Amino acid sequence: MHGSSYGRYKSLRGSWSFDSFELEVQRVQPDPFAPASRCQVRVEPRVAGFPEQLWRNPVRARGLAGFLLRAVHRQLRDSRLRVDAGGQEVLDRSACQIAGGAVVLRLGIDLPGRGRTIDGHAAARALCDDLPEAVEAALRYATADQRRAQEFVDSVEDTDALRRALDPRGLVAFVADGAILPRRSGVDDRPLATAVPFDSPESLRVEIELPNRGTITGMGVPEGITLIAGGGFHGKSTLLRALEDGIYDHVPGDGRELVVCRDDTVKIRAEDGRRVHRVDVSPFVSHLPTGADTRDFSTDNASGSTSQAAAIAEAVEAGARALLVDEDTAATNLMIRDARMQALVAKEAEPLTPFVDLVRPLHRQRGVSTVLVMGGSGDYIDVADRVLMMDAYHARDVTGRARELAARPTGRHAEADEFPPVRHRVPDPRSLETDRPRVRARGVDALTLGESTVDLRAVEQIVDAAQVTGIGLALVTCVREGLIDGTRSLAEVLDAYAARVDRRGPAAVDDHYVGDFAVPRRFELAAALNRLRTLRIAAHNGV
Repeated sequence: MHGSSYGRYKSLRGSWSFDSFELEVQRVQPDPFAPASRCQVRVEPRVAGFPEQLWRNPVRARGLAGFLLRAVHRQLRDSRLRVDAGGQEVLDRSACQIAGGAVVLRLGIDLPGRGRTIDGHAAARALCDDLPEAVEAALRYATADQRRAQEFVDSVEDTDALRRALDPRGLVAFVADGAILPRRSGVDDRPLATAVPFDSPESLRVEIELPNRGTITGMGVPEGITLIAGGGFHGKSTLLRALEDGIYDHVPGDGRELVVCRDDTVKIRAEDGRRVHRVDVSPFVSHLPTGADTRDFSTDNASGSTSQAAAIAEAVEAGARALLVDEDTAATNLMIRDARMQALVAKEAEPLTPFVDLVRPLHRQRGVSTVLVMGGSGDYIDVADRVLMMDAYHARDVTGRARELAARPTGRHAEADEFPPVRHRVPDPRSLETDRPRVRARGVDALTLGESTVDLRAVEQIVDAAQVTGIGLALVTCVREGLIDGTRSLAEVLDAYAARVDRRGPAAVDDHYVGDFAVPRRFELAAALNRLRTLRIAAHNGV
């Protein structure tokens, strides 16, 4: 092919047999400047040879796939071939799957050209030298780093087991003794080498038995209201950020392998300017000067307070049972109204009910726990079940001292004592384009879906662009497969989606897409749908 017209590369499409694997060229780019070509490698079980104990259940299979992706990535570092290996989190990725012991790997390749002609020699090096060498070195048990593979898989299984152990023990989160929470920088998610290892307060220290590590100790965060206080730069937000990433497993050596939250944990923040469509924000907003019904609230340009109120309502509607809130990214007027402001502005003139008065009813009546970082308002001491003080990066339980302070009246009075049932919304399937819509991630900040752009900057638990692609594909699949049908509530749609993922893995997101994506959680899927500016809600389905 060398020197031929670039279009001749199309003849590569199809299956090719190598000594130890099958290569399927699935898509060929039309010119050198188009998106990369896509191919798939399949190594059969008898050749791959990975013992069944490394992939015997979905969790261990995901761990093995994560290990293999990173091993292949190292092998192909100087090649035209590339794989979606990810970062510190071990996600369920389309890029590598273990199917009954077979290894299925998806790759991209920029097919080389000189102008509009084929560079056949460079293509041959990539496909006939680099790829077989990478498969031989990384995708066969006989030549792989067996010790590191075992360590990686065992670590992922332990993290998953630890997360599953939280709910039966009445915990929302766990931070292991010795965990490394700080990161190197805002653009480098690896552990900070000089960080102070975490040590748990004695009063909150628990022991948990894991399948591979055995017994570990650390801080168990109980259900209810947990307040994280402390001076500036002492580690409050660092702890909360570690908890928000605790919904994911991490690679060995990350430092947060044994820092976990329950799967149903959602980070909440204010988000000026977002669209809100037919959300019941009445627990937080009792009335509006316009007379609009706050049980059915819509706006194309939400304020900080209304956006945060909507985010909480949407999270509860989607099934969240634990919320994480940092005062640095929250709307102050939704978080607190102190005694002096209550005296100055009568309740009849203030439509907002602050979160400080709703956080306990939210737990008592709806079963939703909250972990808050708060350094500026002592009124949250009155409603907290426990108070942690971060002091020079060490966690101290200061609940006793906090209760002594809470016994001194401030003159503030509660403005609410109940959190009403969720009003479930029914999304209209006609809100989403499904006729071959373009799905494209713009980093972790935005999703292009057809002609729409979904702003995801405030959805802080998205950690990888592959998740954004997965969200777009999953939204389209939910309409095409009838999950969003105009009769199911959003919660019912998410339940059906989660059940499909449990059964089918990445194929539940999209079984034809040849690019890279990661399986998104139900909560990020809901967050994207709620931020879609074309979303229409057909009805409210009961309460």
